[in-house]
Amino acid sequence: MSMLEQIQRDITGAMKARDEQRLSTLRMVKTALKNREIEKMAPLDDKESQQVLSTLIKQRKDSVEQFLKGGRRELAEKEAAEITLIEAYLPKAATEEEMVAGVRAVLAEMNAPTIKDMGTVMKNVMARFAGAGIRVDGKQVSEAVKRELTPK
Repeated sequence: MSMLEQIQRDITGAMKARDEQRLSTLRMVKTALKNREIEKMAPLDDKESQQVLSTLIKQRKDSVEQFLKGGRRELAEKEAAEITLIEAYLPKAATEEEMVAGVRAVLAEMNAPTIKDMGTVMKNVMARFAGAGIRVDGKQVSEAVKRELTPK
């Protein structure tokens, strides 16, 4: 079953349960996936669907940050709830320890790269996690790579 079919099934379940918060979030996700499908002019594969959902999560995280800065805790909580719901459709995210271990493994394979090689290191680390089917936040990976490449 494709991600879009699963979301449609969950929308039906949310309608029956009269869960307005879940229903509105699922409809937003379905719309984003359909819009991307229309842009591409072809059905989305799982990887493309996951990219759309990752973008939605990133947007929500930015919104949470802005709402907290603006003192709008109730809106930040609503966005955080949406993040949790969207993440349920994605593969599991890497823990901090897994991410650091992956960065160190790539650095060991590359024979002592310098900070100038950060772009190459990032590309290799992201490819390693994508190949393993593990979701990582590029911003966190970037910070981990900088920490590991910076002389202590």
